Amino acid sequence: MSAERRLTLVPTPVGNLGDVTQRALEVLALADVVAAEDTRHSRALLDRYGIEAQLERLDAHTMEARAPGLLERYPHVAYVTDAGTPGISDPGGDLVRIALELGVAVEVLPGATAFVPALVESGLPTARFTFEGFLPRKGGERKRRLEAIAAATATSVLYESPNRLAATLADLAAACGEARAASVSRELSKLHHETRRGSLEALAAHFAATPPRGEIVVVVGPAPQPDAGEQAADLALTAERLAGAGVRGRLLRDALSALGAPRNEAYRLALDHPDDAGGPE
Repeated sequence: MSAERRLTLVPTPVGNLGDVTQRALEVLALADVVAAEDTRHSRALLDRYGIEAQLERLDAHTMEARAPGLLERYPHVAYVTDAGTPGISDPGGDLVRIALELGVAVEVLPGATAFVPALVESGLPTARFTFEGFLPRKGGERKRRLEAIAAATATSVLYESPNRLAATLADLAAACGEARAASVSRELSKLHHETRRGSLEALAAHFAATPPRGEIVVVVGPAPQPDAGEQAADLALTAERLAGAGVRGRLLRDALSALGAPRNEAYRLALDHPDDAGGPE
């Protein structure tokens, strides 16, 4: 396939149609075809800006069968999903894989995505975070993902559907503790945009009593970490127990290091519990 062929993933607004970028509009107007997750949904955006592009449906059910043909037939394919950046919890990721396998150049425009404004608006720590997408609906994998969120030392961000939100918040409260801080954002940038903050327990109760509408982003705060004083006391207690069991000197130092103790602290505690030779060396 010619290297001149290309695929451009075009972010579209998550709510307010005024949030589209100028460059996105230019690409949509100039592409040979616009492939869309839902052509009727995307037509509203194109009509708003007077873009008379040819639209072809390309969703999760038609991706494998139709994508190769579109990429072969048109030199420049632009792809849009229902909202946000293609490839984030939608079929865009599969399209990128297919394009790369066919030797088609891929570019992704910067633009709207739902989880970034919801994360920042939550008021929870943003320096480190994990994006979980949609959780599995049931089974062992869902349980493992919930446990990972509960133990995470970074903020967690996930998507959820309105009809499953209350149940997911209740599951998160059971896994993370009812008091864990969280937020729920819905209808981002739309008329009824709302972000509600509070404990997982309070949020679960609210949305169980008040079923929500619209797209949902849930942000869960990181697991609380013990302060330095508590960590030092726990480490000293561990060293005492190991020394009482005969693990002393160098063996104690190595055991504490293996448990995650800082090297200098492991050495200091080993000095407090020397072996028969008189030290940890």
